[in-house]
Amino acid sequence: MTNTYDLVVIGAGMAGIAAANKAAASGWRTAIVDELPYGGTCALRGCDPKKILRRSAEIVDAARMMKGKGIDDAGLSVNWRDLMSHKRGFTDPVPERMEQQLASNGVATLQGTATFVSRVAVTVDGDVHESRRFLIATGARPRPLEFPGAEHVIDSTRFLDLDDLPERIVFIGGGFVSFEFAHIAARAGATVTILDRGPRPLKSFDPDLVELLIARSAAIGIRLHRNTTVDRITAGPSGWRLDLVREDHPETVDADLVVHGAGRRSDLDSLDLDAAGVAYSEGGVTVAPHLQSTTNEAVFAAGDAADSPGMPLTPVAVFEAKIATSNMLNGKASVPDYRGVPTAVFTVPELARVGQLEEEARRSGIDLDVRYTDTSRWYSNYRIGESTAAVKILIDRATDTIVGAHMFGPEYGELINFCGLAIKLGLTTKQLKSATAAYPTVGSDLGSML
Repeated sequence: MTNTYDLVVIGAGMAGIAAANKAAASGWRTAIVDELPYGGTCALRGCDPKKILRRSAEIVDAARMMKGKGIDDAGLSVNWRDLMSHKRGFTDPVPERMEQQLASNGVATLQGTATFVSRVAVTVDGDVHESRRFLIATGARPRPLEFPGAEHVIDSTRFLDLDDLPERIVFIGGGFVSFEFAHIAARAGATVTILDRGPRPLKSFDPDLVELLIARSAAIGIRLHRNTTVDRITAGPSGWRLDLVREDHPETVDADLVVHGAGRRSDLDSLDLDAAGVAYSEGGVTVAPHLQSTTNEAVFAAGDAADSPGMPLTPVAVFEAKIATSNMLNGKASVPDYRGVPTAVFTVPELARVGQLEEEARRSGIDLDVRYTDTSRWYSNYRIGESTAAVKILIDRATDTIVGAHMFGPEYGELINFCGLAIKLGLTTKQLKSATAAYPTVGSDLGSML
């Protein structure tokens, strides 16, 4: 059986769904396909469920910071099963709701593995689907671990679906996943260790603020082993034994659970892109700046599936998908604007950034004004008992504009958005400081940070 479409979207995450709805609304005959439940990583296996679990860590941390300040935290604990049930109350309805929405908009919803059989056709469960255009939005998957015993390591998807939380947890890798999950698990009562192969975890964030996060993590019992690699994982007397090399010396760590937090790569393996003449690399489909394949004009890609300059973030994937779809619909070559896109590590408190790192700004030759402020004693943090918080804002003296902003503290994941907007619109610090914010709010602190 052969079906013919104007657009076939491969990948039913937020990016793919946005593209399919946009194309269908414009009158294109559109189909979307995924082998997994509709909703994608962010809604089902990443951002959203992770932050639901984080709420438990926020509450425990908030109560403990207020100990002796009016709150008695005795007996406070996380009921992991109830927390997981609360998470599933959000995630379980998502796939059906997404499929219903797509179908109501006239999108054909396919379930199965899409594989290219020519430059203009894919198969899904034996049926051939030809199309004038394709959008690849398949996201990313955990990078393979290459040491004996790697099969005993679970990925972030399985961590977010644990019925019970083990007592001893080791996270491999010093990135978002490890730090965010470690902060949840530690406050839920687990003993947590993070193994990072380099000297500096969270490399895409300001190193001074990362060190504050590491100290804050240590204060709640999270151990970080830097310059550490895993040689092998074997079954121990109870749980797993990890043989490590730390600072060039052998060492062992025992764990009940080992979690993969060592990065992700584009999920393209099942597509057989060679059959479609689509060039690609580990970073994704090779695309022109307007997100069209450089070797097959029928194919576009977005998000983690595209080798584009955009950060691996769901909002970036969504706006790339919308721009790619608009380019297909209108025969244009519009290029995404990546300026002012913020990102955050949702530890407790969170670490956020937008724009350039200090080292990047200095290399670019900007006449740089670095405005670093320890905000731990400011009213907003004193009020809740937080003892660790700081911001670093990078200003181009010639234009009085923000080129980078870096923040570590409670609610700074919200505050960073103002700096992102300022970068995107080219607002000066004088303009930002002229705004009057509701007081007392964290947002009202921005003027003093500048």
